Amino acid sequence: MSLHPSVAAVRLPVRAGLADLDAAEAVAVACSGGPDSVALASAAVFEGHKRGLRVVGVTVDHGLQDGSADQADRVVRLLAALGVDETLTARVAVDPGSGMGPEAAAREARYAVLEQVATHLGAVRVLLGHTLDDQAETVLLGLARGSGGRSLRGMRPGFGVFARPLLGVRRDDTVTACQVEGLEVWDDPHNHDPGYTRVRVRRRVLPVLEDELGPGVAEALARTAEQLRDDTALLEELADGLLDRARREGGLDVATLAGAPPALRHRVLHRAVLEAGSPAAEVTRGHVLEVDRLLVDWRGQRWIDLPGPRRAARRDGLLVVGPA
Repeated sequence: MSLHPSVAAVRLPVRAGLADLDAAEAVAVACSGGPDSVALASAAVFEGHKRGLRVVGVTVDHGLQDGSADQADRVVRLLAALGVDETLTARVAVDPGSGMGPEAAAREARYAVLEQVATHLGAVRVLLGHTLDDQAETVLLGLARGSGGRSLRGMRPGFGVFARPLLGVRRDDTVTACQVEGLEVWDDPHNHDPGYTRVRVRRRVLPVLEDELGPGVAEALARTAEQLRDDTALLEELADGLLDRARREGGLDVATLAGAPPALRHRVLHRAVLEAGSPAAEVTRGHVLEVDRLLVDWRGQRWIDLPGPRRAARRDGLLVVGPA
């Protein structure tokens, strides 16, 4: 019997994403119980076991909903039924006072615990179930917020121990793959809550764009992210070199930075502000441009106040960023 196209659409990128691993190595699959991560877990078991890999299913309980512990138990049972070699549940504490918002705080806590899990298991890779639809939503949100190339490049296919093999797969295929394989999935109520911006983008904005502009909007947004990712990677590499050349004892050399192209200079200044301790979620382009004026529009300004609280000032030919 031929393989259903949606099942094949999920398995093929997972197969490619595991092709460089050796037999007996461990791979962790993060699974929430939703169709994307369940389809990923099923494909990882099928393709991973063909390669002799040890596949571990991991579910993270954020404790943000009533009954979240029970849901984590259900996911563990599902993972065991799929045939993973081991299951693991991790509970994280999401800090509501972090200033990042519940989604961002939960994401940061989740990645931190998954990194710890990978170290504990000796896993060489942690698979995440983000799809092309997630990528399109991310790019559209970045565009609407005016976040620049760093956000428009979307989610990376891989970083550190993490990999996203389904970034080219539509959500329709993960849902259909689960149905074809008879897998029971969880419909997270947060995915229907219009209080979340991403939910409004998913359920209202993207459908309107598809209706008004024609089909293929999600794919076009994902292509945009892929193209910008290459461009941004080059700019970041060049900015690294500029930052190294500008470093001096006590600060950054003003002359070196002032003569650089704005695209590189602004990246270096953003990085310098973060290195000094300003929270990434609070540093805006406006902050970076004000610091930039200390280099290219110097009129004797005393300092620039930054989140943290931090302060940027120009002293003896150096840009100094530190505690206020």
